[in-house]
Amino acid sequence: MAKTLKKLVSCVILDPDGTLLNTGKTPLEAAAAVVEEYGLPCGKNEFLSELYPVFSAQLCNIKPLPGANRLLKHLSGHGVGEIFSVIVGGDEVTSGKPSPEIFLEAAKRLNREPSSCLVIEDSIPGVTAGKVAGMEVVAVSSVPKQTDLYTPVADEVINSLLDLQPEKWGLPPFPDWIEGTLPTEPWYIGGPVIKGFGRGSKVLGIPTANLSTEDHLSLLSEHPSGVYFGWAGLSTRGVYKMVMSVGWNPCFNNTEKTIEPWLLHEFNEDFYGEELRLLIVGYIRPEVNFSSLESLIAKIHEDRRIAEKALDLPLYSKHKDDPYLNSSLHNESNHA
Repeated sequence: MAKTLKKLVSCVILDPDGTLLNTGKTPLEAAAAVVEEYGLPCGKNEFLSELYPVFSAQLCNIKPLPGANRLLKHLSGHGVGEIFSVIVGGDEVTSGKPSPEIFLEAAKRLNREPSSCLVIEDSIPGVTAGKVAGMEVVAVSSVPKQTDLYTPVADEVINSLLDLQPEKWGLPPFPDWIEGTLPTEPWYIGGPVIKGFGRGSKVLGIPTANLSTEDHLSLLSEHPSGVYFGWAGLSTRGVYKMVMSVGWNPCFNNTEKTIEPWLLHEFNEDFYGEELRLLIVGYIRPEVNFSSLESLIAKIHEDRRIAEKALDLPLYSKHKDDPYLNSSLHNESNHA
């Protein structure tokens, strides 16, 4: 992991919508979109007042994005401030983003100079607002193909909060990385091994056992693209170490997220159609667009070495005996 110090900061300013929480549109934005789309004979505020009970009922379904709780606990635990020392609402300023007003107000209430603040944002207007305010800005782009939109403005672009390196900004580093891996809450996915890709073996010389994404769209939306690892169970063969790519694979210009596990074992034959169960226990790195096929292949083999070594650690090896790896996939929904 890179350790280059970019700039010392003393506080972090976060925009919860889309950065910490998987909220999608705000209620007002959603109301405006519906009014415009259907040409309703009322304004967005009037429409929202009718629907507000519905939006309120959905608040319990909002989930923190990957790495959000980890970041908040880390910052508050190291004295950077209690979780949210100050809160500034959009209704407390006169101009919305890309105006810097809301960030400048936050800095004022924190009694900090703007130049000592680090903004973490997910939107182009938010990133722009942070820079206009004179602050350092990390942009969180959930789709690797969209990173170019942020690069000209943000000081750094990351795929998810899992990839944030606080030490780059003079803040305490996360203490939870182990042997180049980040332990995660275990998650489960499975199905029959499908044909139709073949690139792993033919182009990269790496035999991936691909799974269909159709039955797992909701689960995949909860996890950032990147390289993960864990254990793989084949219905008739056993349990094996596994490293897995989840994402769009920019090298091949995929149009949708794919699941491409590499079982770290030498098989004498393919096993298309066999039932494959995956238990993911950790994260290695974000998805990256490599400059050459050779550099991609080298990185994939480095991922393999990291995963193989890490899976021997008790923290990860204990999951090899998880009943899911040897049980019927009909029970898979109980784990998702």
